[in-house]
Amino acid sequence: MTTIEAIRIALLSLWANKLRSALTLLGVVIGVAAVIAVVTFVNGINGYVAEKIFNLGADVFIISKVTPVVTNVDQLLDGLKRKDLTMEDYQAVRESCKHCATIGASITNTTGHVRYEEQALSDTWIRGWTPAMASILDVDLTAGRMVNENDEENRSQVGVIGTDVVDTFFPTVDPLGKEIRVEGEVYRVIGVGKKQGTTLGQSRDNYVAIPITTYLKQFGSHTSIRVSGKAAGVGTELDAAIDEARAVLRARRHDLPGRPDSFSAETNASFLSIWSNLSGTFFIAMIAIAAISLVVGGIVIMNIMLVSVTERTREIGIRKAMGARRQDVLLQFLIESGTMALVGGLLGVLFGIVFAKGITAVIGMPSEIKLWAVAAGLLVSASVGVFFGVYPARRAAMLDPIAALRFEL
Repeated sequence: MTTIEAIRIALLSLWANKLRSALTLLGVVIGVAAVIAVVTFVNGINGYVAEKIFNLGADVFIISKVTPVVTNVDQLLDGLKRKDLTMEDYQAVRESCKHCATIGASITNTTGHVRYEEQALSDTWIRGWTPAMASILDVDLTAGRMVNENDEENRSQVGVIGTDVVDTFFPTVDPLGKEIRVEGEVYRVIGVGKKQGTTLGQSRDNYVAIPITTYLKQFGSHTSIRVSGKAAGVGTELDAAIDEARAVLRARRHDLPGRPDSFSAETNASFLSIWSNLSGTFFIAMIAIAAISLVVGGIVIMNIMLVSVTERTREIGIRKAMGARRQDVLLQFLIESGTMALVGGLLGVLFGIVFAKGITAVIGMPSEIKLWAVAAGLLVSASVGVFFGVYPARRAAMLDPIAALRFEL
């Protein structure tokens, strides 16, 4: 029997017993679909995180009281016990960091209500910025200007608004110069930020950016700030800038030699490294769960192949009587079990991609199909079929031709 003939027999057997075939391949389909969906989501989210969330420049660093990416409760509790970063800390870093091209400070801890006449917008991010933050974060404007040093020094009640605020309050008029209320205080609109879109379904354009001194005056000075810096270059320049900033803050905060920093200093690379570790752990856990489905599917295929060997005992006897060798019979059944599993793998790949793209269409979770994942899914499914088909194939190959010809169901 040729390989093509063995594959044809396997496909005809699957088609002739549709319900049994569906139940047989269910485990393989679920396992492969889970693998494809997880890989698709992980790759999509990794790219999305790099582009949308941790979209800092390669020469930018951020110093904060608590690391922006907390991976466990102890880390969070330890961070909350630290002293707040103050405007005095920011000024000290600004004056002492020789390798820094720009230093800025920001606070983005508050959401509140924004009103214009009779209209209101809730859950709006209220951001306190120094003038340098726009260049550090590469924030572009479509109209007006950014907060400047005069606004900061005078604690001016002015603000830059996002496109969500514009669309809600000023859909047909120029917002510049208009007065809005931010948590009850009147602010004059001086600029409109460029549309940034959404992050995992959350809008990034529902914000009001005001001078950081004005923020501290309205919401209280007992709030830790975040110091952001842009180095004069990447690589060694960035490392030198971070070291200078750390030295200043360690001295001001009286961190003892040999003890860890009482603050967090992160770059885009460190953020992405943390996220990669988290997503890698999730990926391994999901693959382990999917592997259980594949093992179950393989056991079911083995059982069905054992039934097939019993049903075709006389056929095996005839083939052996006509000169078929043991290895010929063994190969025939291995090809059939591998083909069955491969069909399940193809269905699993299809269902996994459809599921991932369906979730993306419904809730916006990013996904990205990788050809290597599709190839790996098909290879694994075929391997499962061959592995679990060895025992039934060997049992068929070892049948005595005389006994097989006499066999009756």
